[in-house]
Amino acid sequence: MSTSEATVINPLPGPLQGTAHVPGDKSISHRAVLFSAMAEGTSHLEGVLDSEDVQSSIAAVRALGAQVDLQKQPDGLLAGTVTGWGAAGPRLLMGIVAPWPITVEITGDASLQKRPMRRITAPLMKMGARFEPAGQELLPMTELGSVNLKAITYDAPMASAQLKTAVLLAGVFADGTTTLNEPAPSRNHTELMLPDYGVPTTAGTRVAAVTGPAAMHSCDLRVPGDPSSAAFLACAALLKPGSRLAIEDVSLNPARIGFARTLERMGADIATSHKGQDGKEPFGTIEVAYTERLRGCEVPPQHIASLVDEIPVLALVAAHARGVTVFREVGELRVKETDRLAAVVDGLAKLGVDAWEEGDDLCIEGNPDLVVPDGLVLDSQGDHRLAMTWALLGLTGTKPVAVEHFESVAVSYPRFLDDMKELCA
Repeated sequence: MSTSEATVINPLPGPLQGTAHVPGDKSISHRAVLFSAMAEGTSHLEGVLDSEDVQSSIAAVRALGAQVDLQKQPDGLLAGTVTGWGAAGPRLLMGIVAPWPITVEITGDASLQKRPMRRITAPLMKMGARFEPAGQELLPMTELGSVNLKAITYDAPMASAQLKTAVLLAGVFADGTTTLNEPAPSRNHTELMLPDYGVPTTAGTRVAAVTGPAAMHSCDLRVPGDPSSAAFLACAALLKPGSRLAIEDVSLNPARIGFARTLERMGADIATSHKGQDGKEPFGTIEVAYTERLRGCEVPPQHIASLVDEIPVLALVAAHARGVTVFREVGELRVKETDRLAAVVDGLAKLGVDAWEEGDDLCIEGNPDLVVPDGLVLDSQGDHRLAMTWALLGLTGTKPVAVEHFESVAVSYPRFLDDMKELCA
């Protein structure tokens, strides 16, 4: 049952069982569309996520001159072709626009207009791009590209795959080697994918580099399942008595499955098995089963980038564990789709769970005997990760939970509720 403001999530009638598949990885889908649009020739793509976010990337590259023919398949994913402009997401798009002598206004929805862009514009300006109004921190803004980009070596102030990607994409067209150093590892999909498009690339633990100018060519690419989406199914199985799931064809990129390693440390019955490679992206199966006794743990700063999008749902698992769980240096959560740090603390408080911020750390004192109160209403604030996290309270518990603005799940996992119901024995 849903209204314009809230969706009532009812408990599943039984455990989650069998084999599951999640939508295509959102990060890889964005990059596949964007890189194919930049390349010479026609790329053939499979497994592309059909979500609001990816459709925004498709619309953007079409506006910039790419020809996109991606059709929905029976599995709900997109497949088809992208013909790029060759020689002829707002953070990622900044890097794409920078090398071209065009003026483009870049904007976004309400949440994107609150997110800091200076971290992206600062290195691009060092390379020769210009942004107006001068000194603007937030969207909307106008970018003036340049055909004479300079290669740079840049020490990033934070681990950010979006920052890294924007700089590397601009570096593809700069004269020389553009190098980006990070304080901690971030998602490395860009540096793994660019060689498939003909770009000489270095991919290290905390360093990535491209040598330009490089002529990008088309390629054939299959997008594996999204580990961030898989995390919600895995956590649901952990919390729903009697559940046992095998989530297949999921990206097992080490930069993306930190959530599985964290759940292992909490005592969860979870394991990953490698099945193959899509290009340089490993994929395989995540097997998970209901675990009655979970324990708190500490997640150090160097592991945060590999699970940053999964912290809300990991926090929910931590709320059911015995002892204290601490996520170190997670201030980046304040500048996601919403202030996820504050939202998690507030939401858990409604459950009677003690959660608090200590500087940039998130601390949660779990309660293995957690009972969801009657009539619980939680606000996702239009954030897809929060919407799915709070939905798990209803799905895996014994009482309905109302989630405000649940429709935001369309950003990354439109079939989330349907898939959960289909997996219920």
